[in-house]
Amino acid sequence: MSLTPEQCRAARALLNWSQPDLAKASGIGRATIANLERGAHTPHPSNQAALRDALEEAGIEFLPETKSKGVGVRLRK
Repeated sequence: MSLTPEQCRAARALLNWSQPDLAKASGIGRATIANLERGAHTPHPSNQAALRDALEEAGIEFLPETKSKGVGVRLRK
């Protein structure tokens, strides 16, 4: 599943993480994260996976799109 700019920004907000925090946790450059969040480009699938893995490890749950709702994120308890 791809990581949308909105999901990335929302996940960071839930964790109170800056872009440098996510870069450190994921091993992905801050510029790549900034470009993703601006919608400037879609990162390589392996970079998207690293970002998702870091966010999930920190407690983020990614919510799939349904008939009535778009994709989303939430913080696990």
